[in-house]
Amino acid sequence: MKQLEFHFDHSIVSDEQKNQLTSQILEEIKKIRQATEKEYDDDRASVNLPVDNASSQNVLNLIKEKNKLDPRYIVVVGIGGSNLGTLAVFEALLGKKHNLKSKGKKLLFADTVDSDLINDIIRIIEPVLKNKENIILNVVSKSGSTTETIANFEVLLNLLEKYSDNPEESVVVTTDYDSKLWHLAKEKEYSVLEIPKKVGGRYSVFSAVGLFPLAMIGVDIKRLLDGAKQMRTQCLQQDLEKNPAAVAAACSYLHFKEDKNIHDLFLFSDDLESIGKWYRQLLAESVGKEHDLSNNQVFTGITPTYSIGSTDLHSVAQLYLGGPFDKFTTFVQVKDNKQEVKIPNYTVYDQLVQGIQKRPMQEIMAAIYQGVKTAFVKGNRPFMEIVLPDKSEENIGQFLQFKMMETMILGVLLRINPFDQPNVEAYKKETRKLLTEKDL
Repeated sequence: MKQLEFHFDHSIVSDEQKNQLTSQILEEIKKIRQATEKEYDDDRASVNLPVDNASSQNVLNLIKEKNKLDPRYIVVVGIGGSNLGTLAVFEALLGKKHNLKSKGKKLLFADTVDSDLINDIIRIIEPVLKNKENIILNVVSKSGSTTETIANFEVLLNLLEKYSDNPEESVVVTTDYDSKLWHLAKEKEYSVLEIPKKVGGRYSVFSAVGLFPLAMIGVDIKRLLDGAKQMRTQCLQQDLEKNPAAVAAACSYLHFKEDKNIHDLFLFSDDLESIGKWYRQLLAESVGKEHDLSNNQVFTGITPTYSIGSTDLHSVAQLYLGGPFDKFTTFVQVKDNKQEVKIPNYTVYDQLVQGIQKRPMQEIMAAIYQGVKTAFVKGNRPFMEIVLPDKSEENIGQFLQFKMMETMILGVLLRINPFDQPNVEAYKKETRKLLTEKDL
């Protein structure tokens, strides 16, 4: 298996600074290692998902059953951690334009109560249902009571029931065991997949949350999990110099202590954009906390952003290279693309841009990428670098697992709980209050 490359040469963090964090990091790695022996009885339980063969086999068994319906579309009805990981892997592996290119199954995401979005989904799937072809509604809600998810599910279920003689066959519910949605699904005879209670939504991509819809459209989830498993082993090492999650977390924390409280994930591949969105939730919900572990009010956190190369060099590079020194960057490069496109030999265009005729586009991107790194070095802008050999299941699995374990370690350095999100409940509480007390 090809492995990700990690480079910290330009992180502008000394060995002495990192060594001061060794005891804290080793203590957290010890706890993560202990969690691997507790199945799902620990907040760090998501590290066990890549090796849970029973869970992945359960998903594959259900897929075999649902494939008999020969569905044209799989609609993931979820929000936040219930869909961002799935979307990230889907686009990274199959491309953002998959639904336009593919003649096979297609994946749609109903992830917000935007009536225009939901109407577009209805307009796509209604002709399919009218034609007596099938779709799968995969409603994903860990709590089983997410307002946006249940609202969207009811709308799409109503459409399904209008055209299907056996609508229950086309519904798959992914939720916590014993949630209200779990019991309703059992009552309605929907298929049900379980999310382990100790696995939070933003850490759940390798559970049934991600595995079911991804495998339904042909992603090799075994290879995805193999990559995650390999990275799990690497990030459990106690030799910190060989542990990329430990080094990355230390670098991020040390820059945070020097008031660089913005962390930008700069992805040099358009199809990795949704990995940026997934990372944004992972870091923001995990480390943005009002209280620390001693319940002191601290209002701490690192603000995650993401950028796409080379597109965003023409929108934010001026700020990154000329603005305040409040950012730490992680560059992500893909070494080998799936396709090669060459510039034609129009020599007359040399008067516009020299040096690009007959070159593969990947060479041009590589030159731009190297130019950006050089500019960051000359500008004394700190960064670390991750190189993906390619956009394969194994490498995407490695990357996501690395980021999740890095976040766990970063949590202990910040002295906060990286597994809860208490302040998110504030808007949910007010929303429910408004919906039940008065007309809007």
